[in-house]
Amino acid sequence: MTLTLKKARVIIKAALARGREAGMKPLSVVVLDAGGHPIAFEREDGASPGRYGIAHGKAHGCLMLGLPGSALQARADSQAYFVQAMNGLYGGAFVPVKGGILVRDGRGAIIGAVGVTGDSSDNDAIAGTAGVEAAGLTAEA
Repeated sequence: MTLTLKKARVIIKAALARGREAGMKPLSVVVLDAGGHPIAFEREDGASPGRYGIAHGKAHGCLMLGLPGSALQARADSQAYFVQAMNGLYGGAFVPVKGGILVRDGRGAIIGAVGVTGDSSDNDAIAGTAGVEAAGLTAEA
């Protein structure tokens, strides 16, 4: 299974809706395919212009290491030198915090990742997970 534009749009719409219903700050959401290429991105009104890079870095880091944002954040806390090396290796496109969500199909295969930014990293992960689940896929945050 591949992550389609139609599914990416569902993910974004549901993630933004979850953020609004929870009273979160304006969110930005990117959906990447399994190769790390952007499928879709939206930035809510009022979100700062640099949010694309943050959202992309959250999702990209998850894909490159096959780990969810929560695991990357734990790794950053325990092995800062490793995370610094990964950030250099991936040209700065590695943001190791919650809000990066792996997207898995029904068989458990990674088919993409979502990056959400704009509120706390915990809230970003909540919104992103809601988006992935609304698309009928499995989120690993």
